[in-house]
Amino acid sequence: MGKIIRKEPLAEGVVLLEIEAERVARSAQVGQFVVLMPYETSERIPISLHNWDRNKGTIEIVFQVVGRTTSELASLEVGEEPYALLGPLGKPLEIKRYGLVVCIGGGLGIPPIYNIARGLREAGNEVISIIGARTASLLILQDRTKSVSDRFLVCTDDGSYGEKGFVTGVLSRLLKSERIDLVIAIGPVPMMEAVANLTRPFGIKTIVSLNPLMLDATGMCGVCRVKVGGETKFACVDGPKFDAHQVDFADLKRRLAMYKEEERRALEEWKARI
Repeated sequence: MGKIIRKEPLAEGVVLLEIEAERVARSAQVGQFVVLMPYETSERIPISLHNWDRNKGTIEIVFQVVGRTTSELASLEVGEEPYALLGPLGKPLEIKRYGLVVCIGGGLGIPPIYNIARGLREAGNEVISIIGARTASLLILQDRTKSVSDRFLVCTDDGSYGEKGFVTGVLSRLLKSERIDLVIAIGPVPMMEAVANLTRPFGIKTIVSLNPLMLDATGMCGVCRVKVGGETKFACVDGPKFDAHQVDFADLKRRLAMYKEEERRALEEWKARI
């Protein structure tokens, strides 16, 4: 299994890992993800691909330490190997020339929006990237994202860097002044829902990347089911990218909250053992 060759803290509790994964790097496409198990007894967790290098045979992932499994993953050091790494998974984003594309990354949505912006720009699109975070210390990967954007806009909730406010405020202004052909948003569910509500009246195709609970990531267990256009879809094999205007966000939020208490207890038990 792939060895960790770089571990870089990007912000408090946010870690970048570069991992040897030749087969994954060779096959990776824009918008896909991997599933990792830090240890044999760990849960399987899906993490979006941030970057990959086909020549080096490496991939880069970025995650935030929020629970037991991400804490376990963060405990691995350079030279160690996660117990399991599966991928690339999920349907790639269709990369073609759309015209003017707005790529929005909120918080941990910034790492995957980077490779999407890069792919769309390489396909000849004009790319406006908007990234946002609660505060300046949580803004990550600014230089990388800016490097693949024709226009780059930053905001923070508290105004400590860039424009004060939310990414939706910046998008709202663009919607009034630009002829936008496609919007892609990745980040917290309320943010993606708000983006969908903003673009719907304009009839602009809008894509979001969903992050439901996921177990086997093969479409067999059904844990990652989401409602899209009134139909049940499985994020691992049908997504994770979906038409934002068709997503049932209320159902997604309800499912994401189902195991909060179990997740809290698992983290406490893990901390008690280390």
